[in-house]
Amino acid sequence: MNYPKISIVTPNFNGAEYLEETIKSVLSQNYPNLEYIIIDGGSTDSSVDIIKKYESQLVYWISEPDKGLYDAIQKGFDKSSGEIMAWINSDDLYHPKAFFTVAEIFNLEGVNWLQGIPSIFDQKGRTVAVNKIKRWSKLDYYLGNFKWIQQESVFWRRSLWEVSGAKLATDMKYASDLELWLRFFRYEKLFVTGALLAGFRMRSKEQLSLNFHNEYLEEARSKIKWEVENNIPENERNLVKKIKRHNNLVKKIHFSFLKRIIDVIFYAMISKKKELYFSCPRVISFDRIKQEFKFDSNV
Repeated sequence: MNYPKISIVTPNFNGAEYLEETIKSVLSQNYPNLEYIIIDGGSTDSSVDIIKKYESQLVYWISEPDKGLYDAIQKGFDKSSGEIMAWINSDDLYHPKAFFTVAEIFNLEGVNWLQGIPSIFDQKGRTVAVNKIKRWSKLDYYLGNFKWIQQESVFWRRSLWEVSGAKLATDMKYASDLELWLRFFRYEKLFVTGALLAGFRMRSKEQLSLNFHNEYLEEARSKIKWEVENNIPENERNLVKKIKRHNNLVKKIHFSFLKRIIDVIFYAMISKKKELYFSCPRVISFDRIKQEFKFDSNV
């Protein structure tokens, strides 16, 4: 099997409580072609001591003040060289053997961007939730349908990173991941698999995501609006506007059966254009008999 180099970046600032568990989730993969980079923002807790404990297995690490989460991640990617890229925050976790799964799937023709099935860990590191597979189209983002692409379980090819600008929006505080996905959608489709790759650790306190919901939405909507108005082809933009007008009209109708009838008629009328511009790629599933990943023939 081909083992492409996988570059993983972990940003950290005073995250000692969970940092070591995150590091172990990366290194315990025992993946033979791993490039692991940790960027610490000048922590004052025991984070640096934890990092030093594993520095022989790191390609690069540094502890110095930075301009925030996305600035730290950018620093890490600037030091990376792997064919496949991802980042994992210092409280989140990879599932066992995830990198081997990623390597196998990226060997399938046409896969340049991948999300595993979203999962949630609790404070103790237990997997407490696994969501349903959702197939992604850029139309979901253009319409502002905020069913998040789970950053923790996303991997992409370096060629996609480079053609998309090779940078994060480091001036953004919350939604730089969404802004990156918008740029990726200009060039590629997001494949999804039912395999568990990584998960978000849901904590009861002292977590950015507990308080950022409204601010995230504000940043996200601003970027989506700009993307639709300035960066997508006119035919796609016109269809997005048409769907938005339809959705606004349907919201004003009080009778659910009438809403369904209007929806059926409308989407039947635009189905060919919608499929042409905004079709989803096939799901990548696991073949029990052949013991390998493949494109699902049913979707």
